[in-house]
Amino acid sequence: MINIIQSEFLKYKRTFTKKLIVFAPLLFSLIALPQRLFMPEDYLGPWELLISMIYNWWPVIFVPLGIALFAALVEFREKKAGSYRGLLVHNISPAGLWMGKIATMSGLAFLTTVTLIIVIIISGLIAAKGPIPWFEIFAGGFLIWLVSLALIPIQLWAATWKGTFFSMAVGFLGLILGVWTAPKSSWLYVPWSWSTRLMCPLIGVHPNGTMLDAMDSLRDFSVIPRGIVVSIITFLGASALTAYWFSRREVK
Repeated sequence: MINIIQSEFLKYKRTFTKKLIVFAPLLFSLIALPQRLFMPEDYLGPWELLISMIYNWWPVIFVPLGIALFAALVEFREKKAGSYRGLLVHNISPAGLWMGKIATMSGLAFLTTVTLIIVIIISGLIAAKGPIPWFEIFAGGFLIWLVSLALIPIQLWAATWKGTFFSMAVGFLGLILGVWTAPKSSWLYVPWSWSTRLMCPLIGVHPNGTMLDAMDSLRDFSVIPRGIVVSIITFLGASALTAYWFSRREVK
């Protein structure tokens, strides 16, 4: 498995996939900074405003579309390398290769999250004042990463099965469903809503981008452990199911 993961990482060297790790966090920061600079000083605390904007847009937009694009790029890279024909001549387990791809995508998503955290801190040092809210920054970033892992096997399956357009279509549909269901009681059944919903109590921002009142029901912290447990179970289950599907799939 370690050799498979190392091989997968080497495939993305000097590719757009690697650049996405840096460019995506920078893009969201560049969008948020001007709004922070032109907001009235008494509207929100400077750090609070910056974090609420980035940690609202990141799970709403990047998580569904970014992971969908990521999966599509992974599949495109594999097609250029021969569409898994190496499985026919090498003693490689299809399920092991699939799990290696999921592990690699999870690792790259983690690096993207670390980059996002660094970008938020640097942006805050430029545009914000006062003590740095370390807990919100780190907890928000890693919580979004953790509960978004379940989307990786789903989107990788979509890209491998039907290609880039289908993967992006699933991601776009997930974006709409995620925003729509996040403030509702049905949020737990929609993986695309988990990261957005869990930011409500942690950051205090509604899925639509507005700040929540102190007594708003969406600030209930009990959703966080529930979301974590369900996301981990879904990630493991989706990984196993899609690995089984891939192992039964005929290599064309």
